Amino acid sequence: MSQMNLAASGNKGGSMASRGKSETGKLKQNMEEQLDRLMQQLQDLEECREDLEEEEYEETKKETLEQLNEFNESLKKMVTGNMTLVDELGGMQLAIQAAISQAFKTPEVIRMFAKKQPGQLRTRLAEMDRDVMVGKLSRDVYTQQKVEILTALRKLGEKLTVEDETFLAENVTATLSQFEKITADLGSEDKIMALASSGVEKTKV
Repeated sequence: MSQMNLAASGNKGGSMASRGKSETGKLKQNMEEQLDRLMQQLQDLEECREDLEEEEYEETKKETLEQLNEFNESLKKMVTGNMTLVDELGGMQLAIQAAISQAFKTPEVIRMFAKKQPGQLRTRLAEMDRDVMVGKLSRDVYTQQKVEILTALRKLGEKLTVEDETFLAENVTATLSQFEKITADLGSEDKIMALASSGVEKTKV
């Protein structure tokens, strides 16, 4: 009888733990869906850029970046003091900061970074290596996106090859370099926002 009671109490404890895990999973999924929507907005905007007036493009981009900043604020409040959520959503915070500061400009790369998908980032990089070889991808776009992917991989704790480290050092932009320094200290939202506004100003020039 005592063994049955023990088993029952064990199951009860297990169900509470799994319920907590399930709630965290649902929360993470909800945040990822919101992020997907914002990244889709950015992607659609870039794809329609040629059809828009420059002023309309800048205004829409600014609005999307403001929405991203609001999303970042709610994310920050959510993870405060919750180590489980810090582990689950820390990558998302970094990726959103990269997007807000415009250190990263490729929505798909930001999305993979946010979801902690180093395998998919590496697959995209391999596809880009092939595309640039056969002329399907311009060298400028290749360089920009490769730098973003390598930075994301490094921030996710992945080991880079010597060649990749060299490529990154030779091609890193001033904005990305600034982002690297700032995110070494995560309690620096003001600096991120200052970098974001200077990034917006640069895109207007």
